[in-house]
Amino acid sequence: MIGESLSIQQDNLEKLKQIFPQVFSEGGLDWEKLKATFSDDIIFSNERYVLNWAGKSDAFKVLQIPTTATLRPSPEESINFDTTQNIFIEGENLEVLKVLQKAYYGKIKCIIIDPPYNTGSDSFIYPDSFKESKADYEKRIGDKDEEGYLMKEGLFRKNSKDSGHFHSNWLSMMYPRLFLAKNLLRDDGVIFVHIDDNEVHNLRLMMNEIFGEENFVASIIWQKRTAPDARTLISEAHDYILVFSKRLSEGKNTLNAFPLDESRRENYSNPDSDPRGDWASVDLTGQTGRAPKSQFYTIVSPSGKEFPPPKGRCWALAETTFYELLKDNRIWFGKDGNSRPRLKKFLAESEGQRPWTWWDNKTYGHNQEGNKEVMALFEGNLVFDNPKPVRLIKKILQLATSNNSNDIVLDFFGGSGTTAEAVIQLNREDSGNRRFIIVQLPELTEIGGNDFQAASVASKLGYKTISDVLRERIRRVIKKVEKEKTEKPDMFDDGELDLGLKVFKLSSSNFKIWRGNEITEENLVQQLDVFADPANEGSQEQDILHELMLKAGYLLTDKVEAKDEFYSIRDGELIIVLTQMNETVINQIIAARPKKVITLDKLFISNDQLKTNTVLQMRDAGIDFKTI
Repeated sequence: MIGESLSIQQDNLEKLKQIFPQVFSEGGLDWEKLKATFSDDIIFSNERYVLNWAGKSDAFKVLQIPTTATLRPSPEESINFDTTQNIFIEGENLEVLKVLQKAYYGKIKCIIIDPPYNTGSDSFIYPDSFKESKADYEKRIGDKDEEGYLMKEGLFRKNSKDSGHFHSNWLSMMYPRLFLAKNLLRDDGVIFVHIDDNEVHNLRLMMNEIFGEENFVASIIWQKRTAPDARTLISEAHDYILVFSKRLSEGKNTLNAFPLDESRRENYSNPDSDPRGDWASVDLTGQTGRAPKSQFYTIVSPSGKEFPPPKGRCWALAETTFYELLKDNRIWFGKDGNSRPRLKKFLAESEGQRPWTWWDNKTYGHNQEGNKEVMALFEGNLVFDNPKPVRLIKKILQLATSNNSNDIVLDFFGGSGTTAEAVIQLNREDSGNRRFIIVQLPELTEIGGNDFQAASVASKLGYKTISDVLRERIRRVIKKVEKEKTEKPDMFDDGELDLGLKVFKLSSSNFKIWRGNEITEENLVQQLDVFADPANEGSQEQDILHELMLKAGYLLTDKVEAKDEFYSIRDGELIIVLTQMNETVINQIIAARPKKVITLDKLFISNDQLKTNTVLQMRDAGIDFKTI
């Protein structure tokens, strides 16, 4: 009942779509495909194998726009701020990824993300056409309410299936984020992306383009449900997890094997009391193929029975190798010594079991399990919709990380916080020292967003934003583990378990940004006076310190020591001076022998001689000296 007559054009398009669906793209008529269907003169513009979409150039523009933003520390919302290696960042993830580029480039071992699935009801940010100015764009997406919270009207846009650029909008949102994420991965790093049937086909093509299809590892099918949904024609039982490596094509080892499960361990025993422990026997034959003559020989058992290779097969080992293993008691002829020889594989030497692409819900968890885990933490309240089960993410971590190498795990679609809990729980189980970086947008819970239909429940419980709920989940997990450690200390290893959280918030720079296009002859002198102090009015010392660290390429968790007149970072590698500069301070700095020194230019106001001498002294000492 829209009060309008039938649209003849739309009616004809619907009829055409029923007969020739291939000439439509994202709900609209593709003229090139239409012409190719009914003409002998078939010429596609830019004909090549490539993923393309409306707005791809704009996505590249968004990617290339640098940011001056920073991350502001929030110790009052943190746990063990000065010592923990775990980080939570509140802010829009594209800007956060840009901010992290310098300090974390090539340092992340594993990325796990659960982005919007583009179901038709998701709200997310995607690039505009860039017809508006950058200033107008930043103003619009930065709209806030009276309390300073980001407003959905300005920041989020619902990507309805009625949109003519439904898939394009999602691709434009994902492309720059995945591109920046790849930069952050180590050479042996790996990324896991959760997705469903709505965009798995486009995501695979996009990741092929960003990571290289030669670095594709697997498309995992995860059985997320325990029962079919009677409301659908064919009940959807699974999601996908696309896995790509940073440098798989260059031979970089990316994944571990899973520890043997109980059913596999039951296959191991020690019937001959071998001092090396339990073992399982495996077949000792192989396919003939191009096997050399050295693999065709007759084996004689201890009882004297002869065993030539089975018909059509050969022994898997050369004869000399076999007798070396026989001497080492690694060949098994059965309890009576008369059985066909088999090779002993010891449990202690097992590398575990290699995963396959089918992950069933009995082994890897399911949606209902994830719901129960969240409700157990929040007194029976489901404050997240369909959170991933901790067991699933722990399995990914076992594949992609080690327990003794300080691996960093990044999740920049923080969502329900399952990744953070999985890192803490797995570290607890295997005495690991993995650390996480979780990024989440402070979207208002009373509005709700992607995969967050339980937002109203969180809002009623007093949580203003999604990031507030996520932070609270991590706090509750930490408190739960602390309580268990106190009540059952025997269950914990003597190693130091990191039960902390270092909170940062995306913020504009603490420093004034010089905008040359706003300078005129009339205001030049005034602007120079304003920039005599580079810091914005009200900037806090700790905020400035962390911004300078981050933009100098230092980690947010690097050790910081407050000396009398300066800060020492990473055991004196970097020194930052923010309060005063004089001969005494200069001598103390030179004696500390740092690699780099950063200070504020305002500390040399009215004392050009001191600045000149400082530059010369630092140069003579081989110290990289910078003023801001």
